[in-house]
Amino acid sequence: MKNFKQRYNITSNGQLFVILTVFAITGSSAALVAKPILNFCGIYKMPTTTAVYYLLYSGIIFIIYPLHLLFFGRIFGQFHFFLNFTIKLLRTFRLAVFANFLQKFTK
Repeated sequence: MKNFKQRYNITSNGQLFVILTVFAITGSSAALVAKPILNFCGIYKMPTTTAVYYLLYSGIIFIIYPLHLLFFGRIFGQFHFFLNFTIKLLRTFRLAVFANFLQKFTK
């Protein structure tokens, strides 16, 4: 755990607890929000379209997740940690345009 805290520049166990809590809330809320969006668009899980449904479901979660990270990170007082994490995440997925836009907020 010490190496993890050093790698991500986490200063206390309390900060680590808050960060892990934000990750848990973000993952759950992104999954919960994605289903109503699909239903609103008229896309339902049926036996013939299960693969398409889960492909779209995953795509919506991929879009929502970074936004929720920043939102809940702000609420729990760890905005800068999650901003840097989101920038790294976007660059990993080759979305540098969005990462560069978010980079403006780190200053």
